[in-house]
Amino acid sequence: MAKRLGLGSVLGYLIAGILVWLPLGVTVLVVKLFIDLMDRTLLLIPQQYRPEELLGMSIPGFGVILSVIIILITGMVAANLLGGKLVALWELILSRIPLVRSVYSAVKQLTETLFSSSGQSFRKVLMIEYPRKGLWTLAFQSGSTRGEAQAKTGGEVINVFIPTTPNPTSGFFIMVPREDVIELDMDVDDGLKMIISAGVVVPEWDQKWSPELDEKQAKSLGKHVPEQ
Repeated sequence: MAKRLGLGSVLGYLIAGILVWLPLGVTVLVVKLFIDLMDRTLLLIPQQYRPEELLGMSIPGFGVILSVIIILITGMVAANLLGGKLVALWELILSRIPLVRSVYSAVKQLTETLFSSSGQSFRKVLMIEYPRKGLWTLAFQSGSTRGEAQAKTGGEVINVFIPTTPNPTSGFFIMVPREDVIELDMDVDDGLKMIISAGVVVPEWDQKWSPELDEKQAKSLGKHVPEQ
């Protein structure tokens, strides 16, 4: 006689099914939204030359290919001498337009900082006590350049971005004293996974001894503190 399924078993199977389908569904949804957004670049092509007019059918994802081609060609043009002068002229025109110049300059500076190979922005995962002592959260270092705001704090501070869960694109910007910051070994991708999952997904750690940990932190992790 077959064993009857209890309520606990049914709930277990339901949770197991959700764990299979939910990540897959979210992934498909995000990819579809990205492809649909990129497909809007087809509006740049005259109506009579669009795929649905030439082939009689719409090709999903064709806008992604077109976007990559446009970005590649733009990069090739901007990299040469004449293209650099055209970009400089374009930026000069934008700098004369109120409101537009503020938005453009801010986005340009942010983009250059994020994609700079020598920059440190959003390349370090930190752990700080927030919103009060005794409560810890993950954060990302957004900058360490000493500006006016940092200089007037009277100490060495770093710029920190604290993302929210489950949407890491929003969050809080604070300046934290360097001695109150713990740098973690985990990658930014692992940090984002932990934040988005609200701590459900915890990255693996080999638990090697880190000299940056002080005696109190080492004891809380069950580490042996070497004698000085």
